[in-house]
Amino acid sequence: MATQNLSPALPTSARSAPYPKASPGYGKRAVPDQRPPTADDFAFLPERERYIAGYVDRLPDGAAMSIKSLAKCQPLYGQMAVGSALRALAVAGHLRQVRCAVDGGEGIRWVTRTFWSRTARDNEWWTAFLAAEESRCAPQPVEPAATDAAEAPASAPVLPKQRTEEPQGPSPAYLVLAGLGRTDARLALSAADCAVLEQLADQWFARGVDADYLTRALTAGLPEAVDSPVGFVRRRLRDKLPPQLPAPAAQAAPARHLMIECADCGAVGRPEVFRDGLCGPCLRSAQGSAPVEESRAACDVMVHVQRLREQLTMRG
Repeated sequence: MATQNLSPALPTSARSAPYPKASPGYGKRAVPDQRPPTADDFAFLPERERYIAGYVDRLPDGAAMSIKSLAKCQPLYGQMAVGSALRALAVAGHLRQVRCAVDGGEGIRWVTRTFWSRTARDNEWWTAFLAAEESRCAPQPVEPAATDAAEAPASAPVLPKQRTEEPQGPSPAYLVLAGLGRTDARLALSAADCAVLEQLADQWFARGVDADYLTRALTAGLPEAVDSPVGFVRRRLRDKLPPQLPAPAAQAAPARHLMIECADCGAVGRPEVFRDGLCGPCLRSAQGSAPVEESRAACDVMVHVQRLREQLTMRG
């Protein structure tokens, strides 16, 4: 077991650039009910993790939490080191990265948020917190402003309705029938024939086909001679009528409004099936495939986690 490092959290030196703000809805979110910061925060973490934790803890809510942003705005560690530190901090119980469904009035979109806790929390606490957070971030339909809409009709003058007889053009079904003779002379129909067959052709449009589809269905594979165009078209309209398809189901809202991201591979899933911020496969392979330096850091983090759980057991 690696030796515990009881030195206080390293001070974060001057940043090379101002911290970037995340896009609206994204970024850091500090969890509630945290104790005030102290000098020995993160004292049981390895040196790199203490530094990154101290830096993240000082960022305001809404700050960008991507690996690239954190690596750019602090001078000591690059992207690979920052990524490893964030994974260790998730295992230690200080953060969870989640995807939340939000409704900004133009449809549901998913945003990535990083919930941060200065106090390390165990899996049970995070599961309960994220379950409550899911109900808070559930998309709410954007209701139109009823006041303005109601006032507009009330203030508009009421005018008497005027009867206007607008001439109606031929239906799409009639136009297809009238154009058959131009597509193939063997199916030339008279105006009376089109009027007789119009209702049958209109059934095709009612079942979702368009004019091109109907024309192809009526003119494909014609015999060498058509003795009665009106009888031939009538038979095809009846015999080849397409099936009635059910109306498309309305898109259901997502069953869940919050999904957790694995701190290692980025896979998403329900918070209750993750442990220490890791999905099952990453949790099983966390020790075996890591380099020696990473294994030592992981061991120090696990010491921190074990100490946290012992403290919680004693309090209970």
